[in-house]
Amino acid sequence: MAQTIKVGIVGYGNLGKGVEAAITQNPDMELVAVFTRRMPESLKVQHQQASVLHMDEADKWQDKIDVMILCGGSATDLPIQAPALAARFNVVDSYDTHAKIPEHFANVDRVATVNGKTAAISIGWDPGLFSMNRMLAGAILPQGSDYTFWGRGVSQGHSDAIRRVNGVVKGVQYTIPIQEAIDRVRRGENPTLATREKHLRDCYIVADEKVNKEEIVQEIKTMPNYFDEYETRVTFISEEEFVQQHNQMPHGGFVIRSGQTGLAGEHNQMIEFSLKLESNPEFTSSVLVAYARAVYRLNNEGQVGAKTVFDIPLAYLSTQTSAELRRDLL
Repeated sequence: MAQTIKVGIVGYGNLGKGVEAAITQNPDMELVAVFTRRMPESLKVQHQQASVLHMDEADKWQDKIDVMILCGGSATDLPIQAPALAARFNVVDSYDTHAKIPEHFANVDRVATVNGKTAAISIGWDPGLFSMNRMLAGAILPQGSDYTFWGRGVSQGHSDAIRRVNGVVKGVQYTIPIQEAIDRVRRGENPTLATREKHLRDCYIVADEKVNKEEIVQEIKTMPNYFDEYETRVTFISEEEFVQQHNQMPHGGFVIRSGQTGLAGEHNQMIEFSLKLESNPEFTSSVLVAYARAVYRLNNEGQVGAKTVFDIPLAYLSTQTSAELRRDLL
């Protein structure tokens, strides 16, 4: 029988809770500890056998955890936590600031390599599964164009970013694809679309009454890597309305590759991959858990340093053996 993979969770928000739930669906994994910056006694986890500890206690668990799954935000948590923890643990994170992924990769890779650890970074569905499909479709249809549309749904990273703006008590951001752009792509027009032509970012905020709302709007709309390139709406609502109408976390989207084949490019071909999610954090968590298995296997083979979805064989995600995969799925 294969050895049980012992997992630790860093951060117990929506993503951390989703990871805990996903572990229950993976019989080869065991949650051994949850680490938090809050008071540990304030957390109520579902796995009663798991220890709940302050982040400062993590060092003492190096020999008890095979993979640490990092569930903090990309804006300020993961750039610090991932390199720090990759010095002592195999890690998986969901860093999603696309423009800074090369920098984040380098920072984590440097530390993990020196310390003999394996780190899967930017794991999720975008970056992650969507990235993989963009690469695959581009390799198959080298003459063509990629289009990625997200939503309509809640972006965890962008919601986390607006909640960190001074004066924001509660906040959520919906990413909404612009239908006209989608229709043009599906008609095979291969349009060149500006960022603002593809998506609208719709923010709903409960604000501190003592803070100038215009300053909040300005800070959000000019936030680099998150909102500055998009058409962004900011709507202020009451806490009661927020709780009643914005307590779900759906999301989804699709990647389309529109290309041509033939000696003269005379035949149009289209590849489309889509997701429709009732719970964005729970789905992302499920992806993180699958990649935790891969990280564990890679490290046992001596493959250390930072990895992305491009570097990890798909078979490493599965509980099935290679022979079983060939028999059942090929």
